[in-house]
Amino acid sequence: MSDKIRLKHRSGCPVSVSLEIFGDRWSLLIVRDLMVRGFRTFKEFLRSGEGIATNVLADRLRKLQEAGIVTVEAGAGDGRSVSYRLTEKGIDLAPVLLELLIWGARHEQTAAPCALIEVMAANRQRILAEVRRRWRERDPNPLQVQGEWRLPY
Repeated sequence: MSDKIRLKHRSGCPVSVSLEIFGDRWSLLIVRDLMVRGFRTFKEFLRSGEGIATNVLADRLRKLQEAGIVTVEAGAGDGRSVSYRLTEKGIDLAPVLLELLIWGARHEQTAAPCALIEVMAANRQRILAEVRRRWRERDPNPLQVQGEWRLPY
């Protein structure tokens, strides 16, 4: 648990509290882009192909930062740009995102190949270990590049 000041929640239910933080369509997509695609800048998020508006992106990044899921660091170069990075609290969402990916691909029509999803489902722990390793070591190589997955096996 964080030492930060707690806001009043609707209830004490952990699901409800979690959804108050990232219960909109954009927040988890931003976390996905940080975790899987290696995005770090505002412009990269805008170009993700999801169609997020600039004001919505700015608001969600601010909320994720306030919730302790994302941190802001000085960007490389002239110092005017910033780079976003998941915190440990944010990287702990990796199992949630992996399960959403697997569930969505199994039960809905998606662009993810069925064979890939089954490989991911069978190798959950390896994938999660690789996500955490890349985060810990600040490995800039994303797990997914232009729709192509680079899995750790």
